[in-house]
Amino acid sequence: MNTLKDKEGILFDMDGVVLDSMPWHVRAWQEAFREFGLNVPEEALYLHEGAIEAETSRKIFEDQGVTPTQELFEAVLKRQRELFRKKYQAFVKPFPEIPDLLSDLRSEGRRLALVTSSHYEILKEILPEKLIRLFHFILTGDQVSRRKPHPEPYLLAQKALGVKTHEATAVENAPAGIKSAKGAGLLCVALTTTLPKEHLKEADIILDSHQELFRLVRNGHEKC
Repeated sequence: MNTLKDKEGILFDMDGVVLDSMPWHVRAWQEAFREFGLNVPEEALYLHEGAIEAETSRKIFEDQGVTPTQELFEAVLKRQRELFRKKYQAFVKPFPEIPDLLSDLRSEGRRLALVTSSHYEILKEILPEKLIRLFHFILTGDQVSRRKPHPEPYLLAQKALGVKTHEATAVENAPAGIKSAKGAGLLCVALTTTLPKEHLKEADIILDSHQELFRLVRNGHEKC
């Protein structure tokens, strides 16, 4: 039986794991793309979560018959951030189970990290201060040279927590994050908050809810 009771360090992704934010990010992306004449389906954006950069998102543009340039990508990204802040940011909230889970884990002496591709300025705007204080270490996308799916973010966060690889696990919800965590040698738990299980197969454990995550992390029991 898979158990996380013996894991000293737990590294959480933010969007789709700690925060119920991805539907709002996706809406902003879709609106931004439409302003540039591109009709990008939701699933394509969820599949590229945490890895929407000029090179890693090339397929999104090519599927629309467009060869992306750095200038075009940066223009779409800038517009997405403007739309998200103006129209959707206020709707972002933590998943209901997260505050108690983080608080309980910290009280137990677990080492907690937040590993996100979002920039620090965005994190400060959408992540409640009371949750920020529960993490021993926070790593944002603007603090690394190579973002997810590269393993660098998880390697740096694990080192900063001061835990060994076999003592740590990552909690993710998207292919790029799972690949990053596995590349760093971590056990990876995936939540189906944004994508069905078939897109999360590289994870070691796949859970359907935060309630299941709570049971697994606190009690050591995985859903049968």
